[in-house]
This record gives sequence, structure tokens and C-alpha cells, in this order.
Amino acid sequence: MPSENSSFLLSGPRVGIRHLTFDDHAELAALARQSAGLHRPWVPQRDMGREAFASYAARFEEPAHEGFLICLRRTGGIVGGVNINNIVRGSLQRGTLGYVAYAPTAGRGYMTEGLGLVIRHAFGELGLHRLEADIQPGNTRSSKLVERLGFRLEGTRPPSS
Repeated sequence: MPSENSSFLLSGPRVGIRHLTFDDHAELAALARQSAGLHRPWVPQRDMGREAFASYAARFEEPAHEGFLICLRRTGGIVGGVNINNIVRGSLQRGTLGYVAYAPTAGRGYMTEGLGLVIRHAFGELGLHRLEADIQPGNTRSSKLVERLGFRLEGTRPPSS
């Protein structure tokens, strides 16, 4: 677990961001169990066994995916996770954000600070031009999070009949 003296990709006053590694398995599995109620119905329960987690972590070695953890600077404890998926290079330079907060530290502004750092990293180091956040209708907490960071609603597709 990184401490304040560890090197994060970027850091703010209270949190830093770093890449997810297989070594994060135990902490993330515990946080997912503690946060099941917070995530319902927006985030499906995932298999957090070692094999499933190894497969999940390996995905971030592919060029179309980046996986980050938001960690407290002081202790290194994980407070959230952010993925940039479906990265398209070439003239588009775009990706889709996915993110999750964890119940023990939710509601303290850590996700706003950390997601802001990931966005800065995406537009800087990763060279992206566009980020989208696909948010399920009705997930107002998630919508308000990205609105605080300058995102705007571009539209929704009505359900098929």
C-alpha cells in the first residue's frame, strides 16, 4: 500500500492516483463486499476470486483500457477506482469512464478530487481529446459527480419498446 512518500501518477491535496495491480486484490475484494449496498443497483456484484481478479487486472495491460485507483495520500488506502475503457486512438483519441467509490470513505469528496486527477492525466499524459461517462439513468450521485467536473449531459437513448 503506497504511503504519502510514494510516487503517484498525480496527486492532489488529499488523494493520489496510481495504476491498479494484482497486489490490490485483497483490499479491493474487502471494499467491494463492504460497498455492495452502496453500489446496488448500479454496479453488478463481480467474482472477486483471485483468478477473476487476475483476468480483470490483465485487461489494463491492453492499449484500449487504463485502470486507476484513487488512494489517500496519507495512508495509501484505496477510496475509489476509475477505468478508462474503449480507448480509441487515431483522430478520435477518446475513451469511456467508469468509476466506483467505496462505502467506508464515500461522501467526503475524495472521488471528485481523484476523478479530476484521472481526467487531467487522460487529457495530458494519455493524449485523449474526449472522455464520456456512460451513466445509468437514475444514478443521480454519479451524474452530479461528473457535473462537478465539467461534464454535461449530451443525451439519452429511450428504451426499446
